[in-house]
Amino acid sequence: MLNTPASGAGQRVSAALRFLVLALLLGCGGLSAASAQTAQTAQTGSPVRSRTSAVNTPVPRASGTAQGSTNTTVGNGNTGLPVQVPAVPLVDLRVRNPQNGKEVAFSVQLLLLLTVLSLAPSILLLLTSFLRVSIVLDFIKRALSLQQVPPSSVLMGISLFLTVFIMWPTFSEVYENSIKPLEAGTVSVEEAYKAAEKPFRIFMYKQLQGNPQSIRLFMSMRGLPKPNSLADVPTYVLVPAFVLNELTIAFKIGILLYIPFIIIDMVVASTLMSMGMIMLPPVMISMPFKLILFVLVDGWNLLTQELVLSFK
Repeated sequence: MLNTPASGAGQRVSAALRFLVLALLLGCGGLSAASAQTAQTAQTGSPVRSRTSAVNTPVPRASGTAQGSTNTTVGNGNTGLPVQVPAVPLVDLRVRNPQNGKEVAFSVQLLLLLTVLSLAPSILLLLTSFLRVSIVLDFIKRALSLQQVPPSSVLMGISLFLTVFIMWPTFSEVYENSIKPLEAGTVSVEEAYKAAEKPFRIFMYKQLQGNPQSIRLFMSMRGLPKPNSLADVPTYVLVPAFVLNELTIAFKIGILLYIPFIIIDMVVASTLMSMGMIMLPPVMISMPFKLILFVLVDGWNLLTQELVLSFK
């Protein structure tokens, strides 16, 4: 029979298949032997060695050990080999019943501290000037019809540093009257909390002096009598009243910022309508004029100055 290309290709394929089956059989045999040796090692506690190496190989002994090192033992003999120190130490956390009331109070204080730390960003937003500054900066970005410039992260950074600048006297007073004595151990935690609360209450109350409607609203909803001084206003009433007042002032500033830019939008839109350019977006044409006006009046410096001066 003549050997055709098809028959030669078939022979090569069959030879390749036989070689593949043989390799698979050899691999399965090797895996079986390895698994059996592993199982025997797990049962005996030591790897399997040849009879001659297990019997004739002596155990080395050290004449002395370095100071601070320990030796491993096998049965009753000492190998003289130092024990390896683990790279990662064991951290053991135990939960047990408290022995007295002090331990219970300490656990509650620790839980409250972790809660306050998790709410620290919200406290920064609600008890400082950050709320008003961030809202006003967002308003000016929208009034200029800017979508991506400056980025929101940049505006938040500017708001943060302006907040630190505005609140620096308050923060300094808190550090001097609360944190520093607490570190020295001259005051208790309760006294430090009251000393830290006082400057923030004074700051919030100063912003509400011109418009006490928010305090009156929350006092009436709570059913509390009319306060005669700041000391009569609870903190849980003063904080929401301050937040509501900050939102109101920020929106008022935003309206004043929008007025000149709305006039520019109306003028540009009327001009485009009169010229018959209905399909051309007015925002595309008015945005350069807004930027020119904002730069000519030194908008950033003027806005920052008025924002800082708006806080009493």
